[in-house]
Amino acid sequence: MPIDVEKVRGQELEPTTFEWNDKDVILYALGLGVGVGASPVDPGVLQYTYENQLKVIPTFGVVPTFSCIMGLIGMDGVEINPMMILHGEQNLEVLCDEVPTKCRATNTAKVTEVWDKGKGAVLVVETLTKDDAGKPIFRNEYKIFVRGEGGFGGESGPPPGNKPPDRAADFKVETPTLEHQAIIYRLSGDRNPLHIDPQMAAMVGFERPILHGLCTYGNVGRAVIEACCGNDPTKFKGLDARFASPVIPGETIVTEIWKESDTEVIVKANVKGRGIDVVKNAKATISV
Repeated sequence: MPIDVEKVRGQELEPTTFEWNDKDVILYALGLGVGVGASPVDPGVLQYTYENQLKVIPTFGVVPTFSCIMGLIGMDGVEINPMMILHGEQNLEVLCDEVPTKCRATNTAKVTEVWDKGKGAVLVVETLTKDDAGKPIFRNEYKIFVRGEGGFGGESGPPPGNKPPDRAADFKVETPTLEHQAIIYRLSGDRNPLHIDPQMAAMVGFERPILHGLCTYGNVGRAVIEACCGNDPTKFKGLDARFASPVIPGETIVTEIWKESDTEVIVKANVKGRGIDVVKNAKATISV
């Protein structure tokens, strides 16, 4: 079997280093679509795009770990076709008071679980990002779905949670994207050709290149910051989300938010017009 479960579970990936500065932070914001449909001098735009009093959109925390996750390909006990990999879920925790606009960080990672989903296997990978002083900045948990590698008799993992309550959402935020949004977002590190090459997209069943799931994820996080944090990104502390369907660049993401407590909100996102859920079973954590 291409995945040797006993060998892979608990295995550590090769540590990686990642440096970023204000240019990377601004590029990430533009990759999410900050400024689309808004005035370029709006304070909510400038805080993410102008180096004077610049703030980091905290979902940037997924960016430093990308090269580390790529270490799954070819790791001992894993022989899989990269074309069969889907990003199933993402859980980010912000472990610092405020994400620095400049940093040199080290990422460590390990496979914590391998789940059997029947038609595929899920590799659960936990990463930890620390600065040069050893201070934790981010913790990420990736759930990577590998098509065709299930059926080995393992545990299936916990059922999805974070279901919205049976009432209207407390907040609804619409976030437009550009038709070339994926071209910008990929410059933050994820250069999977699925998001730019029409032939590659067609090979996996899409009519055109799709938006990165983590771009959608960042925009859902941004909607929570806008609706629940007074547009203060330092109050955003995490987002646990499941990817349900891709966004096509140029579509508008509609994020619905239900307030569960002062520090937790349930989130779901769909695309305007098509009404298809793109993010489900999601919960964001905020500070008061």
